[in-house]
Amino acid sequence: MKGRILAVMGAMSVVMLTGCTQSMAQSPGHGAMTTSMATTSGTKAAQLRAGLNNLFSEHVYLAGAATNAALGGREAEFKAAAGALDANSVAIARAIGSVYGEGAEKAFLPLWRRHIGFVVDYTVGVAGNDKSKQDKAVNDLVSYAQDFGAFLSSANPNLPKSVVADLVKHHVVTLKDVIDAQASKDPARAYTALRAAAGHMQMIADPLAEAIVKQFPDKFSG
Repeated sequence: MKGRILAVMGAMSVVMLTGCTQSMAQSPGHGAMTTSMATTSGTKAAQLRAGLNNLFSEHVYLAGAATNAALGGREAEFKAAAGALDANSVAIARAIGSVYGEGAEKAFLPLWRRHIGFVVDYTVGVAGNDKSKQDKAVNDLVSYAQDFGAFLSSANPNLPKSVVADLVKHHVVTLKDVIDAQASKDPARAYTALRAAAGHMQMIADPLAEAIVKQFPDKFSG
């Protein structure tokens, strides 16, 4: 069983780090930010906030589905979840691009995918009881939080690098809690952690939406 889990984890690394299924990423419903927010509210500012919250919470639930399937050695389920997770990544990048342009979208997507790759590394370490691999993945994720904070801060002066980095670091910690609970085969703890991780994403989505509205008040009214 352990061998099968590690085989799936190997496939996980390949699938998630090569962008998964591009056909899913191009599918309707995973397009620009306005598509996912069209019916949420009458004001563009509220639509922006609701859309970002939806995309970021979806990211956590799909990541949790992918790691749970991988740790359980369920290869077909993992591939489906990983494909949906990558489609969500593309949608988030397009949301950024709808505000900051195509160049920002193209820069954001590989940066966002990079933290998913580190999550893969941590999950592989957990599956193989490899503490050094787990520790390296955690350190990589902490460093990534600084890179992500720098990226958003450079795009929007209303987003201090240190604040963004701390929020992303907390995202990493909450997702790590999910994986640890899944690996311990404690479903109650795992789903509690998953809800907490998804709920935390509002602490990223709301400040991001508010900063964008402040930066572009004419574009996002209300």
